[in-house]
Amino acid sequence: MYASELFSHPADFPFAEFFPLNTAPWEWVSSIGKALQAFSFGPLERTLPPGVHCEGPVFLHPTVTLPHSCTLVGPIYIGAGTEIRPGAYLRGNVIAGENCVLGHASEFKNCLLLNNVEVPHFNYVGDSVLGNRAHLGAGAVLANLRLDRGPVTVRLPSGAVDTGLSKLGALLGDGAETGCNAVLQPGTILGKRSVVLPAVAFGGVLPPATIARVRESFTTLPRKN
Repeated sequence: MYASELFSHPADFPFAEFFPLNTAPWEWVSSIGKALQAFSFGPLERTLPPGVHCEGPVFLHPTVTLPHSCTLVGPIYIGAGTEIRPGAYLRGNVIAGENCVLGHASEFKNCLLLNNVEVPHFNYVGDSVLGNRAHLGAGAVLANLRLDRGPVTVRLPSGAVDTGLSKLGALLGDGAETGCNAVLQPGTILGKRSVVLPAVAFGGVLPPATIARVRESFTTLPRKN
């Protein structure tokens, strides 16, 4: 699988050289920190609201909307027109493109959001890539660590691939969406314009323009004597 099957570079994407389209998409996760290390951070040339905590190298486009309270721990790059909402926690190695929403009480860590991504309410996004126009419903979580702490594998149709990463969240293709309270297991891939319905726990690879629905399963408890 190539990153080009999931993502496209925005025309004004300043980090394109670090995220080649002809490589495996999970390799992009390891390049986020490298891209930010190469970026020339200048002094932050704007006055922050009193409740905004900011430390480390941070770039905020002048048109970024800031709330009265949030936490920004660099390195962070936030593009034009993006809105950061109250209580957002950005804790390092975060790249967000233009016109994104980094939502209320949401946490972001080592992630890349391309343009027009909406992560508006109570979400966790770690070690993940969200393509252009991707959207997470309220409470959706991108889990990035296996319970056994083992390397994360990606379950492609051709077979399982060991990514070599101990932490890997989800890769959402352009236009992919999740409903409220959905949980994506480590190493999940959503194809372009695919949808995971609300409250679904999904893992594996969802083909483009496909809907993942609840699979109902019931177990009968043994009768008490």
